[in-house]
Amino acid sequence: MYGWIWRLFPGGPAAKVFVAVVLAGLAAAVLWYVVFPWLEPRVSFDHTTVG
Repeated sequence: MYGWIWRLFPGGPAAKVFVAVVLAGLAAAVLWYVVFPWLEPRVSFDHTTVG
C-alpha cells in the first residue's frame, strides 16, 4: 500500500518526501486541533474521583 501511495505522489524523490511530510503534518494538525478536542470530553482520562 505504501508503494502505491509513493507512486501516486508527483515529482522526484525530494518532492515526494516533501509532499509526504506536508500530508503527515496536515493529518497531525487535524487530529490535534479538531479530533482530540472533540474527543476529550467523551473520554475520562483525568476526570477521576477518589472516594
